[in-house]
Amino acid sequence: MKPIFLQIKTEPGKAYDVAVELADMEVASEIYSTSGNYDLLVKIYMEEGQDVGRLIADLANRLKYIRDTYTIITHKVF
Repeated sequence: MKPIFLQIKTEPGKAYDVAVELADMEVASEIYSTSGNYDLLVKIYMEEGQDVGRLIADLANRLKYIRDTYTIITHKVF
């Protein structure tokens, strides 16, 4: 399993709604509210070979109130 981090910018005042909807989908291992350019930071574990682009596109299409996303793909250092 490989972790990715997804930063989500929501419509104003909708971060909580998006976080609840995302939690209900049970795809994220952790969801945080953040300060800065993005409202939420989401940790998702992906199976080896799973398509990151498809996962993000599916989430963006299923979740309401998303304005923008930024995906961070991790690489094992040690």
